[in-house]
Amino acid sequence: MRLLELNLKNFRNYSKRTFTFSQNTTVFVGPNAIGKTNILEAIFLLAIGKSFRAEREGEMVRIGEEVGRVKGICHPDQSRPHLKLRIGGSVEGSFSPNSRVIDSSPPEVDRNDNINDLEVVITGGFVQGVKAPIKKYLVNGVPRRIVDFAGQLKAVLFHPEDLDLVRGSPSGRRRYLDFVLTQTDREYRRSLSAYERAVRQRNRLLERIRDGLANRQQLYFWDQVLIRDGGYLQKKREELITTINVADKPFGEFRLLYDHSYISEARLTQYAEEEVAAAVTLVGPHRDDVQFFDGKRSLAAYGSRGEQRLLVLWLKLCELRYIKEITGERPLLLLDDIFSELDHVHREEVLKLINLQQTIITSADRHFVPEQYLKDTEMIELT
Repeated sequence: MRLLELNLKNFRNYSKRTFTFSQNTTVFVGPNAIGKTNILEAIFLLAIGKSFRAEREGEMVRIGEEVGRVKGICHPDQSRPHLKLRIGGSVEGSFSPNSRVIDSSPPEVDRNDNINDLEVVITGGFVQGVKAPIKKYLVNGVPRRIVDFAGQLKAVLFHPEDLDLVRGSPSGRRRYLDFVLTQTDREYRRSLSAYERAVRQRNRLLERIRDGLANRQQLYFWDQVLIRDGGYLQKKREELITTINVADKPFGEFRLLYDHSYISEARLTQYAEEEVAAAVTLVGPHRDDVQFFDGKRSLAAYGSRGEQRLLVLWLKLCELRYIKEITGERPLLLLDDIFSELDHVHREEVLKLINLQQTIITSADRHFVPEQYLKDTEMIELT
């Protein structure tokens, strides 16, 4: 699936904006805080159904507004229609396109030829004083559940925060696994949604048990959900990590160690008293972690900043390959202002990737790409 057009309304700093994309590479150039990352966040939202950075979904709605919308017009890869390339984008608001034009026509695609309109509607929880869903998903205008929405558009995101994956929190590493598997496995999406809901409900029940307002027998139903769906999540996470570990290793002898928090009736029984005291579920995939090694050396403890960046670059290469092999589709590659974080040699390694699939890049420096990579590139300046 390729992204042809992105429409934003009351999303982050955009009141109303439309962008069109090259079938090859599109580069957004502009100063910091202009909204470049917001564009990639919107695209990622269409792919995953979730933001990669918002702590609360309502943060994505433009300040002072109640409803935000992100809509993408996509086309399946199989049809591969010819798209005319141009330097620039749709002009709206403060947007100023580059004046160097290859072909000023918009992409010529039959809107009835298997086009998918993917849309996410976001609220802060209330609209005109009435409680409203935080998010609503639509495909071609028809409401869908997230398990049926996510994964239609596939994307691999590489952004500066990824460089902290090794030393960051375990939640970030779990989220990384979820972002990959959510796009390739509908059952994983279903299990993840069911598991997260079960943990929330079970924690509330544990609190009631601690306060003497419920009994342990009431945990049985949620225990079974956790064991069933948590087991599936851990199975697929382990399969993904195994696949990554056998991939080519051009930058070092990198490998991942999956630190399971196994979920079973025996382990839930083992931690029964501690869980009631804490009113928190203490075992299961929401407690998993991943450790990174170069040979036998822990990269978190002993790896240099440069080595950790190489590991993340390797992970992104593996992610691109994995999604392609599982789904048969090349995912969009989203590169968020990462070139200032990489040295010259590894910047070149990333640049080699950009012509292999549709790629969307943000950068504060319009000269970061050598001329040999610019022949099929659409450059959009944000001011």
